Amino acid sequence: MSLSVAEKPPNTMIENPSTAMNAELAAAHHLFAQECRFVRGVAHLSDLPEPGLQEIAFAGRSNVGKSSLLNALTNRKTLARTSNTPGRTRELNFFDLAGRLMLVDLPGYGYARASKTEITRWNTTLREYLRGRPNLQRLCLLVDSRRGIKDGDRAMMEILDASAVVYRVILTKADKPKSSDLVQLIAAVSAEITNHPAALPEPIVTSARKSIGIDALQVDLASLADPG
Repeated sequence: MSLSVAEKPPNTMIENPSTAMNAELAAAHHLFAQECRFVRGVAHLSDLPEPGLQEIAFAGRSNVGKSSLLNALTNRKTLARTSNTPGRTRELNFFDLAGRLMLVDLPGYGYARASKTEITRWNTTLREYLRGRPNLQRLCLLVDSRRGIKDGDRAMMEILDASAVVYRVILTKADKPKSSDLVQLIAAVSAEITNHPAALPEPIVTSARKSIGIDALQVDLASLADPG
């Protein structure tokens, strides 16, 4: 006996949103558990890998926690080296995630133990990469939850807006401030990014040390990966 339309079982992917969310999370976990291979460090644009995989770049002030976040995302301890010395990352470091995404760890801005000439060179390379990379799909702009958006971040946001590079603000070290301070910061950041056309509307709050927000960020980024 055939079922009428009213009697047919519902489409669970639509009727049960948690099922879809669980599937997305499982797929994201699977992706980020795959091999993540260091490709190369780039100090000059002439050394950039040929555009191929979709790229997601990570930028932020020196010592904002980029390396720690990359390690947490990929479930590794030493994928990206961490250091208490600001400015340690001095190249654009490319990591191939399972042949589906290229993760790019960008040099920190705002402080570095280097000469002014070297800092200027890094900044020039960084700006030219952001303006001219055709397969750059997203930039994660990391902001320290204890400090909020600073002038260096605003300068980067202006570059991204002008270059039409879509970016999302990622609040790091969310386990450090008081809960009330964090709530106020999230509200302030959410309000400020509404004035930036290339910014996605909702920041993601994370802590690499406490694994806060890592699932949400993995799901967000996995949606940009090349099909497996």
